[in-house]
Amino acid sequence: MNENQSGPKHIAVIMDGNGRWANARGLPRKAGHRAGAEAVREAVEICQDLNIDYLTLYAFSSENWDRPEDEVKALMKLLERFLKTKAREIAKKNVRLRAIGRLHLLPDHVRVELDRVIEDTQHNNGLTLVLALSYGSREEIVDATKSLAQKITRQEITPDEITNETIAEHLYTSDLPDPDLLIRTSGELRLSNFLLWQLSYAEIFISQKNWPDFRKADFEEAIQEFTRRNRRFGRV
Repeated sequence: MNENQSGPKHIAVIMDGNGRWANARGLPRKAGHRAGAEAVREAVEICQDLNIDYLTLYAFSSENWDRPEDEVKALMKLLERFLKTKAREIAKKNVRLRAIGRLHLLPDHVRVELDRVIEDTQHNNGLTLVLALSYGSREEIVDATKSLAQKITRQEITPDEITNETIAEHLYTSDLPDPDLLIRTSGELRLSNFLLWQLSYAEIFISQKNWPDFRKADFEEAIQEFTRRNRRFGRV
């Protein structure tokens, strides 16, 4: 009997393949991003049905800022629309919204909507939806290191007091449990600078489907695969 038989409590997803989904249908990339946003709404409902406590979605990476300006603007407009519409639907279902990343880099109009939804849902106690926005794990570790260095300079702590737990407390995810399961869609086999610290012992599930096509049966397959694995965390 595996110790993880009850299933994952925290699922993280690298939502890959929106552009490929659109290209396969002869549609512009922005159509794929719109389909991906709808898939997010469905994923929240699915995770609620499956009794998942936390869902973290890699929505916009720090590297995504290097995409063509028109595409970045379209993605930010889509994010704002998602927060104004679908996030309200999500909030009514007792979902709490969180965001991690260098959020100060987001456009003001996006930050206003993001802050509003986070504040409006802060007392919800159902599924916690975490959006990784303007997020890069290396940048997160750099920010944590800077914060610790400042505390050392102020003599609040000494270098010898720095432990795994200390570093974790200075990450963007300090109040969240580490993911148990990472899902990556579109068949890609890399972490892409996503939660490098937090995913140290996560189980990984790769799907060949593009994100807009990833449905409840696919989540159930990933969870079933998770429950079949023996998570030893380095032990025998």
